[in-house]
Amino acid sequence: MTPTQDMQQMQRPEDHGVRRRTRMREFQSQLVERMQAARSGAQSHVNQLGIQIGNSRWLVRLQDAGEIVPVGAITAVPLTQDWFLGVTSIRGKLVSVTDLARFHGEPATPIDRDSRILAFAPALGFNGGLLVSRVLGLRNMSLMQESAAAAGADLSWSSGCYLDDENQSWNQLELALAIQDARFLHVGI
Repeated sequence: MTPTQDMQQMQRPEDHGVRRRTRMREFQSQLVERMQAARSGAQSHVNQLGIQIGNSRWLVRLQDAGEIVPVGAITAVPLTQDWFLGVTSIRGKLVSVTDLARFHGEPATPIDRDSRILAFAPALGFNGGLLVSRVLGLRNMSLMQESAAAAGADLSWSSGCYLDDENQSWNQLELALAIQDARFLHVGI
């Protein structure tokens, strides 16, 4: 074996982190491409974005979802509700960030490497975003069954509950209802 081959077989510890970041970027890029294709395709009503907020799984219509970005610096705003995390900049635009789990009285969503901010779509006319625990990818609604026992029935922004083929419960999140919710719009204490 030549020294060059030996070097190629050796793996530096930092290579693992670089590959992980590259795979994450590829996944995010593929997800954005699939979301754009689904938005413009005839089956946009079938595919929805799956997210996890706290311990709950949620479905968001692609036309309501804007960008999905890693959680960066969030500037706290004094004298606001504990569920209002503050504002952040997404591509130079200030976006307010809300912890939906905390808004509904659950424990605060921890911010870790899987956390993301899901921005509202520009069509909704609201510069807001939600802190999500994880992005779970696109979900095909034709493979889900509507559930009579809506887990999100007590949640003001949920329009229904569905069960997937693994019997996991998913709440339908209506972002358009959020911007009509007086409590959500009044962040001051």
